[in-house]
Amino acid sequence: MLFNDEDSAIFAEYDQDEIRKNKTLPVGGNITPDSAPDFSRGKTYFLLESEMFISKQTLFAAVVALSTLPFLAQAADVPAKKQTELGLYVTAVEAADMLQDPDVVLVDVRSRVEVAFVGIPKRANVNIPFKIMPGFAEFNPEKGTYAMVPNPDFARVFEEYAQENGMTRDSKVILICRSGGRSARAANVLAGMGYTNVYSLVDGFEGDKASDGPQRGQRVVNGWKNAGLEWSYKLSEMQVYPEDR
Repeated sequence: MLFNDEDSAIFAEYDQDEIRKNKTLPVGGNITPDSAPDFSRGKTYFLLESEMFISKQTLFAAVVALSTLPFLAQAADVPAKKQTELGLYVTAVEAADMLQDPDVVLVDVRSRVEVAFVGIPKRANVNIPFKIMPGFAEFNPEKGTYAMVPNPDFARVFEEYAQENGMTRDSKVILICRSGGRSARAANVLAGMGYTNVYSLVDGFEGDKASDGPQRGQRVVNGWKNAGLEWSYKLSEMQVYPEDR
């Protein structure tokens, strides 16, 4: 128990998702020693003020308990080019944990070519490309690769998919691309459509490039694949871009 018989405090119980979204905390009510918070239930409890003396041991125990709770990727750690209007981010490992909930939807926004030849997360619900590779792509000498173009049907296809699968504007959606850039821009499009719980997977499917060492320039730093999470070269029929079915 975190409190001894002489301790009494005011706490606020608040869902972590709401804390991340609103960046504010509500005012709590009295909690007696016999109703000390249970940290195993996935809630975060914040000490607001003390009505009586709280021992150092009690405070230390509370800090230790809070430090063990999982927190999603924070905006301060996300590069500017990967930031979104909603400010909701997850790493590949955090996403895998969230996706244990079958109601969370994972949308792969990479091109058809990428999911076909690089692979797709087994847990991905569907592939809806944010950008596509045109039939005759132009070579971009600055980037040393062929240029993709925006998918003009992205918003429409997503909305149709959402309606067909019973999603609401509050449904939790995780977007994944190669390394977090396209997923951020796609998240902004969905935010503009009224979706409020859209997370961008910041390290993507392949991850970021190593900045030094023998593997400099290779995508070996992070990401879904490098985290050892399940993926496949074979798409299920339900994962295929809806326009191709």
